[in-house]
Amino acid sequence: MNATNPKVDWFFDKPTNWQAEYGKLRKIILDCGLTEELKWGVPCYTFQGKNVVLIHGFKEYCAILFHKGVLLNDPNGILIQQTELVQAARQVRFTSAKEIVKMAPVIKSYVYEAIEVEKAGLKVKLKKTEEFAIPEEFQTQLDKKAALKKAFYALTPGRQRAYIFYFSAPKLTKTREARVEKSIPQILAGKGLDD
Repeated sequence: MNATNPKVDWFFDKPTNWQAEYGKLRKIILDCGLTEELKWGVPCYTFQGKNVVLIHGFKEYCAILFHKGVLLNDPNGILIQQTELVQAARQVRFTSAKEIVKMAPVIKSYVYEAIEVEKAGLKVKLKKTEEFAIPEEFQTQLDKKAALKKAFYALTPGRQRAYIFYFSAPKLTKTREARVEKSIPQILAGKGLDD
């Protein structure tokens, strides 16, 4: 087993609904020879500096997320695409420590395959920003306001994608419109969603 990273211990020590499950996942992943790091506030496991898998939790489940999960074979049909906008990553979700223990050999096989993906230098072919549909509520504003359109297309592709995803996420038109309105000054200032 590779060594645990003291910088990550706080994640496993903090009281959560998934504390036992996190501990089981940590042991399984470290048994695969990966390096434990802290990224995005969660444990991330790397191979030669490349992100392979991370552990994270939600209200109804905890999960491991394979950064290039779309490239894995998934013979057990357990990989889940979080949303239609997620291109590369895939999750495996768990609701109990018992389930994790039972699935340990399968989890390890997926981790080992993900390591082989990194060894082979495989890349996920990502959609270009212009291939994503712009939500109608935002397109209406772009069509009405030339300055907004110019400012939006002057942003980096990553910042454009972040806004497109942010505007697309809500189910209600009213919520999408509110997000667009709130973001217009930021876009006009040449800033990304999180700047």
